[in-house]
Amino acid sequence: MSSFTDEDLDHYLQNQVDLRHRQVAKSVEDVQKIIKDLTAEVSSKDARFQSIANSGVHNTSLKDQPALVAKWAALLRGRCAYNPALQVLTPTLYLISVPLRGLMGCKQRRARQWRYYTLSGSRLLSPVREPEKVYQWLELESFINPSQEWHDAHMTIEGDIVPAKVLNVFKEHLETSIKTCGLTNKVSMLESVGSVVLVAVETSEAQIEVELVPTVELMNYWPKRARWPSLALRLFRRWPSAERARCIKSFGFNLMATSNYHWLLSFSRAEQVLISNIDEDGGCRKKCYRVVRQLKEDVWCPGSKPVITAYHLQVPDSSSFIYISSYHSYTQKHVT
Repeated sequence: MSSFTDEDLDHYLQNQVDLRHRQVAKSVEDVQKIIKDLTAEVSSKDARFQSIANSGVHNTSLKDQPALVAKWAALLRGRCAYNPALQVLTPTLYLISVPLRGLMGCKQRRARQWRYYTLSGSRLLSPVREPEKVYQWLELESFINPSQEWHDAHMTIEGDIVPAKVLNVFKEHLETSIKTCGLTNKVSMLESVGSVVLVAVETSEAQIEVELVPTVELMNYWPKRARWPSLALRLFRRWPSAERARCIKSFGFNLMATSNYHWLLSFSRAEQVLISNIDEDGGCRKKCYRVVRQLKEDVWCPGSKPVITAYHLQVPDSSSFIYISSYHSYTQKHVT
C-alpha cells in the first residue's frame, strides 16, 4: 500500500473537508435566519420562550453583568461563527436550543425524592423512575424569583417544570408561527419519536432537519455534580489554565427539555470554548477532528441520521463533565 503523504492530506482537506465546511456554513446561515424569525414570533405569543438571538452571551439575563459579557466576548472573538444555540450534528441535521425566559437565580437545594404523577396530572401507585446521571428534575423552587408566568398548569405539575408539557406548549406556538410568518413553503413540522420538536427547513443548499429544544440557560453557575478534572491528573495541569477554567465555568450550563419528566444537563458553551482552544500548544487536533468527521459522514456512518454524530466525536464520553474530563484525554491518545 502506498503511503499517505502530506500532499495527499492537503488535497483531501481542500477537496472534501473544506467543501463540506463551505456548504454547511451556507445552510447554517439560512437556517439561523429562519429559526430566528420563527422563535421571535413564538416569543411575541408567549414571553417564556425567547428568540435564539438571545441565547448564550446574548441572553437578556446578562444585561446587568457587562464585565462577564466582555470576558466571554474576548474569549470567543474570532472563534465562533455560529449562533451559540446551534449545533451541527450532521450536514443535514441540526440541534437548536430555544432559550427560556423567567427562570433566573438558580440555587442548590435538595429535591424531593419521589413523584407519583403522570403527564396528565393523574396519580400513580408507584413512583416515576428517577433521572439518570446526566438528567435531573427541575422544580420552581430551584429559582430565587421565577416569573409568575411559570406558575401555570400547562407547564408544571406539583411544583415541577415538566419538559414534556413545555414542549407541547412550544410546539403549538411554533405551528401557529410558521403560518403567521408566511414560512409554510420553507418550514414544515415532522413526525418525531420521543420528546422532541422536529422541523424540516428548506435552504438554498439542501433540506435540513432541525431539532428544536426549549432550554433553561443557567449563567455564571456551575453545578456541584459536574466536577472539573482534578489537578492531580498530570494531563490537565497546563490545559486549560486555572484562570481559563474559572472563566469557562462562568459560562454555566443548560437544562434541555429532551425527555418527558427529566431535564438533560448540557455544557455546550464550555465545550465550545475548550474545542476552539484545543490547539493552543501548536498541535493539529482540530484538523484531525475534521478529517475523522468527514470519514464518518462519507464512509462509516453515511446518511442523515447516523448512529454517530459530530457531537460524539467532540465529546466521546457524554456521561462525564460529568463528561468534559475525558475529552482532552481522548484527543491526546487518538488525534495528536
